Amino acid sequence: MRPSHRQPDELRAVSLERAVVKYAEGSCFVKFGDTHVLVTATLEDRLPPWLKGQARGWVTAEYGMLPRATSERTRRESAAGKQSGRTVEIQRLIGRSLRAVLDLEALGERQITVDCDVIQADGGTRTASITGAWVALHDCLAWMKARDMLRGEVLRDHVAAVSCGVHNGLAVLDLDYAEDSQADTDANFVLTGNGGIVEIQGTAEREPFSEAQFLSLLALARKGVGRLVELQKMAVM
Repeated sequence: MRPSHRQPDELRAVSLERAVVKYAEGSCFVKFGDTHVLVTATLEDRLPPWLKGQARGWVTAEYGMLPRATSERTRRESAAGKQSGRTVEIQRLIGRSLRAVLDLEALGERQITVDCDVIQADGGTRTASITGAWVALHDCLAWMKARDMLRGEVLRDHVAAVSCGVHNGLAVLDLDYAEDSQADTDANFVLTGNGGIVEIQGTAEREPFSEAQFLSLLALARKGVGRLVELQKMAVM
């Protein structure tokens, strides 16, 4: 069962600390319980070749875990000579999630690269990364706006993410590693502040889950993302 101090619909302790990196245009140190991720947003006057001349910008993401983010040392992917499939999948998810709430034409022909470095992992590294990435991106855009670099509002909405799962027959919100590793069903939800669905990743680890269980997880995710969006709003006030 989930520890008695946390209810099924309760998030872990979440914090969003801004402006933690001196040189980055935007940064956020995000904590979801014992999962800690450092996020930076970097403005670059360059674009992917396929976007040149299209009068719009781009936001992309990179994701990685430090060697001792987990209980045992993990070899750096740079030492292995290539990124793992999991890393590539997560950084593409982060990029898609951010672009879903942006007006890329208003950004102009520029690229913002969001780096998500996992300092400590205890489940939910991708959801914490997305939630903190929005804050770092917000501050990067504010930096640009203060220098009259933008011709309109680029950021159209909030976006945040949370995990949900069926653990010991109970639908629970924001799984830590122990819960996630024993879950019957594991899902990640990326939602906007206005309630739009950006992406849902759901997997039956053992028995297939029902539509009713899926809807209960979605309802939990909406509550959780609603709370995360409120924390984002408080962070950037």
